[in-house]
Order: sequence, then C-alpha cells, then structure tokens
Amino acid sequence: MESVELEVLRLLEENARMKDEEIAEVLAIPVDRVREIIKKFEDDGVILKYKTIVDWEKVQEDFVYALINVKVSLTREKGYDDIAKRIAKFSEVHAVRLVSGEYDFQVVVKGKSLKDIAFFVAEKISTIPEVRDTFTHFVLRTYKEEGVNLFEEEEDRRLAFVP
Repeated sequence: MESVELEVLRLLEENARMKDEEIAEVLAIPVDRVREIIKKFEDDGVILKYKTIVDWEKVQEDFVYALINVKVSLTREKGYDDIAKRIAKFSEVHAVRLVSGEYDFQVVVKGKSLKDIAFFVAEKISTIPEVRDTFTHFVLRTYKEEGVNLFEEEEDRRLAFVP
C-alpha cells in the first residue's frame, strides 16, 4: 500500500468529517486522487464506517456498558470464528474480541440498565451451547473512548512556589 493511501486513512481515522479538499491540501495531492483512494477503500471494505463519538453523560442519556469475558468449548463443528459470529449478531453487542488468557472472548455490550445486561447474559450468551463460563464487568465511567478524552481538563489550583 502506498504511503499516501495510509496517510489518507490516518487523517480520516482522526477526523472522519475532514473534507476531500482538506486532505488533498494536507497531503499535497489532487483532490480527485483523494476521492479515488477513499472510494477504493470503501468499495474494498477497508473503510467500514464513519463514526461519531458521543459523551452521553453530557446529554443526560444513561446507558450501561459491560465487558463480558466468555469461556467456550470448541468442537469439530464450531470453532472460535463460528462462535464469535453468533455472538456478534446480537444488537446489544458492540464488540467481540478473541483474547488470550483465562477467557476466550471479550464482549462489549450496551443496555439501558444493569437488569438489561443481566438478562442479555442469562438469556442470550449463556444459552449458546459452546459457552462454558461468563464473567461480567460493568463499566462505571469512561474516561477515554477511541482515543478521545471524555473529561474536562481541570485547572491547576496549586499555589505557585517561589523560593
């Protein structure tokens, strides 16, 4: 992959609202070339989605997020990919990751309440035949999401020390 293509991806990852003309100016390439690169990445499935990161606490919209560690038993018919695809189909699921360690998957879910998450685990995840064990962690507060700090920088209120 050309370095200019990688730079287009880096710029869009940092700011998906960046205009084609701005990218062309930053990279000193024609705007038609930028559009061609972006279209190719979209067609090839390299760019999957343009996303907005929202600090829901600031608009008083409450959601509950949980990290669910899932341990599975593999069979000849069902491997990691098969199980992950099944878990990923649930609308509550935001991410499914194969991880190393005591558990096999880390599943990130979003619900309206702790009860919603509990029912999701009990009625959907635990009923998958290959699932052997789950361990749920509720997210109490998010400080950084997708590389974006979600907290206000506090003013340093310490008194200056002058010798």
